[in-house]
Amino acid sequence: MATTTTHPQRQDSAYDTKEKDDIEQIERNPQHPEIIVDEKVHDPGARFAAAKLAGKLDPWSRASFTIYACAFMAFMCSMGNGYDGSLMTAINAMEYYQKQFNSGRLGSKTGIIFSIYTVGQMAGSLFAGIFGRRGGMFAGAWGIVVGVAVISSSTTRAQFIGGRFLLGFGIAIATTGAPTYILECSPPQWRGRLTSLYNTGWFGGSIPAAGITLGTSTIKSNWSWKIPLKSPRFMYQNGRKEEAFEFLTKVEYIRKPLRSTYHGNGDRNNPIVQLEIDEFEEAIRQDGSDKRWWDYSDLVKTKNARWRSLMVFLMGLFGQMSGNGLGYFNVDIYKSLGYNTHMQFILNLVNSLVQAVVAWTAVSLTDRMPRRKVLVTGTALCCLMLAANAGFSAKWASYGATNKNLNVGRAGAASFFLFNSAYAFTYTPLQSLYPAECLENTARAKGVAMKIFVISCTSFINLLCTPIALQNIQWRFILVFVGWDAFETIIWYFFAVETQGRTLEELDIIFSAPNPVKASKQKSLAILDKEHGIVRVVAAK
Repeated sequence: MATTTTHPQRQDSAYDTKEKDDIEQIERNPQHPEIIVDEKVHDPGARFAAAKLAGKLDPWSRASFTIYACAFMAFMCSMGNGYDGSLMTAINAMEYYQKQFNSGRLGSKTGIIFSIYTVGQMAGSLFAGIFGRRGGMFAGAWGIVVGVAVISSSTTRAQFIGGRFLLGFGIAIATTGAPTYILECSPPQWRGRLTSLYNTGWFGGSIPAAGITLGTSTIKSNWSWKIPLKSPRFMYQNGRKEEAFEFLTKVEYIRKPLRSTYHGNGDRNNPIVQLEIDEFEEAIRQDGSDKRWWDYSDLVKTKNARWRSLMVFLMGLFGQMSGNGLGYFNVDIYKSLGYNTHMQFILNLVNSLVQAVVAWTAVSLTDRMPRRKVLVTGTALCCLMLAANAGFSAKWASYGATNKNLNVGRAGAASFFLFNSAYAFTYTPLQSLYPAECLENTARAKGVAMKIFVISCTSFINLLCTPIALQNIQWRFILVFVGWDAFETIIWYFFAVETQGRTLEELDIIFSAPNPVKASKQKSLAILDKEHGIVRVVAAK
């Protein structure tokens, strides 16, 4: 009895163009004879499928828990971003915060306070590559501490704005190193879930912030707003080849002989380890631009690189311009639909909880979800839900002071919740995972820094313009995002490259193809023959 797993196949123009209709010769892997490979199949995607089936990894081993700890450390960097977003949403609606800084809930003053954070992110992203992965998380965390100290001690609007700049600067450095670190430490078969889980750290920060501000919103003093304020590839590409090999098999001598595995169950010849090292050898250049912190040329030097950078740019742009910027002012959206102050804070908390559940559900499915279908379908749903919200908001605004249909306001809030859920399922897991998958090893950190810069630029526009637009044109501003999300859906359909189920290095084949979108859809087969205990890799017809 055999089971079949489909995986990508590069175009004939990218490799051996011999006929593949029949299997003429097979060879056994000398280290793992249970793997049988059709000699004519050069597709690393199929190699990965075979290696994954033959090289199992124990999720309950000590080394696996070390990987989980690395993931959690990176996860906390994302929590800082989420905490700020939910915190500013809430304290902006607090009476004593407004008395202290006189910024107004909407308008240009509020836009400056919110958007200066993204200016700090822009500046921080330019220096993020200096610190490396772990160093970036450490340096960024200290920047966050300094920024929060300045903000929480603020007595003037200028000091508050300065603190938010420093906070954004630190966040950018931490969140550039964190997703790259977790992606490169994760074994290939877990990479999708662990890397996409990183971005859900937003809710790990936003939920506590929403809960804390709900509690402190009743305090009749300034304390109401002050209390809430209070990798292996890196080794290899820097010439440390043996350390990289030892990480993957966890052959680490520290006063003891062998420790247990990270990626290979203690087996240096494990198919997963062998595949990763082979691909390191092919993909990582010892003279790459990553050795020069100021050199970003690898992001645009070749057609392959430009396609990769396009995917990163689109995710950075669309991930922030799909209407999610409205979330910074969701309490004002609930207010416009007739909800009182206490209910606004409750809905703010519930919204974070619902988004978190949806995002974590998406994370659990990430290793099986095709990226293209999720991006196209999810963005289209965002468009539809915002259109519904705009319609109900328009109807509510047409009512006079009396004779209002409360169900219209409830439907408006529900459609906004559904929009946030669609966004959480689509973009929250993929915003960190998809760019990291698309970028090649030596350009990954700088590519993520570029994504942070794009996110910061688009967020700056969002946070500066949204409060002004909501004050002046109210619900009509939502229609801008309805049209934009329709445009995004079309762009994703024609340009999104499928990355699900690939190793990081094999994507070089797809992005080098004449049509990477088409190449990413082609298939090959890895067949597990359970009866004979072998894995057979064959070409798809």
